[in-house]
Amino acid sequence: MASHPEQGWSLLCNGVLLFEDTGELLPDGQIIAPHRPLGTDTIMTAA
Repeated sequence: MASHPEQGWSLLCNGVLLFEDTGELLPDGQIIAPHRPLGTDTIMTAA
């Protein structure tokens, strides 16, 4: 594994590039879009 947090990515031992925004680039070139969880500032509660 190679990690470059200052650049926002890590290379996993299986060849996957994992990005800080939770996106991924697989060894076959397939892209997995970022899947960010909702932050507490975007969660609304019923009154």
